[in-house]
Amino acid sequence: MREVTYLEAIREALWEEMEKDDSVFILGEDVGAYGGAFKVTDGLLKRFGEWRCLDTPLAEMAIVGAAIGASLMGMRPVAEIQFSDFMISAFDQICNMAAMYHYRLGEPVPIVIRAPFGGGFRGGPFHSQCAEAWYCHMPGLKVVAPATPYDAKGLLKASIRDPNPVIYFEHKHLYRRIKAQIPDDDFMVPLGQAEVKREGTDITIVTYSAMLHHSLAAAEEIAKEGVSAEVVDLRTLSPLDKATVLGSVRKTGKALVVYEAHKTFGVGAEVSALIAEEAFTALDGPVARVASLDTPVPFSPPLEEAYLPNRDKILKALRDLAAF
Repeated sequence: MREVTYLEAIREALWEEMEKDDSVFILGEDVGAYGGAFKVTDGLLKRFGEWRCLDTPLAEMAIVGAAIGASLMGMRPVAEIQFSDFMISAFDQICNMAAMYHYRLGEPVPIVIRAPFGGGFRGGPFHSQCAEAWYCHMPGLKVVAPATPYDAKGLLKASIRDPNPVIYFEHKHLYRRIKAQIPDDDFMVPLGQAEVKREGTDITIVTYSAMLHHSLAAAEEIAKEGVSAEVVDLRTLSPLDKATVLGSVRKTGKALVVYEAHKTFGVGAEVSALIAEEAFTALDGPVARVASLDTPVPFSPPLEEAYLPNRDKILKALRDLAAF
């Protein structure tokens, strides 16, 4: 076991999969000579060369289109989109091409699109969005959003080996802030499996990505008040692990869904609907949500703090739900 950051875990997954399989290669803006905007791909050009760590023009549609074409020819490309906000430029390629090819042709499309997302670092409205719900809505795409170094590495390795297109959302705010022990052995985290990160008996918190850490902090705090909160980390957003979510809610009887994206029409809305439809008789209170405001992400630090969910907002929602 050794300690790595969230960022280092992602780099290790890329490195190991490229060592293991010559068909795996990386392409994107500044991924080669510069080592990536956040230095995730630093060192890969030197080790694997420019044909496997490929710098591209600033053209997201071309990046994803080239990745799709390469995958149809037997390669396993990992396309980096510098900020997830810019994936919108490749929306047609992602949703009308990558997601549809297997349905239309029966051919695998083993591509991974890595997309740094999320706020908390004063990036403003064009570098901080959480648009994961758009891609979860599209049949044919798998969507993951890890919160820990172990999950970041294990889910990326599983994504690269998967025959389907996977959107891999990595949270920028976690890159160098979160550290954890991971094993030296080769391991994967299966896609489509949530994990209970904290056992509890009174309220279930369903969350993912950076909000896991705020949720765990709120759960620790409310435990001092005699309320036991269970924290479920979705890890994979599509396909959704319904069994783990419903099992936890049926045990506790109350549910709080926490996510960083805009509250309206987000992943949390789907999770809330799932609980209401399939675990209604187990509920002892309304399904509650804590999410960001339905506005663009502010650039101003105090405004961004007001916009984003945090420990205190989650704690208030837990107290309200516990008192219901």
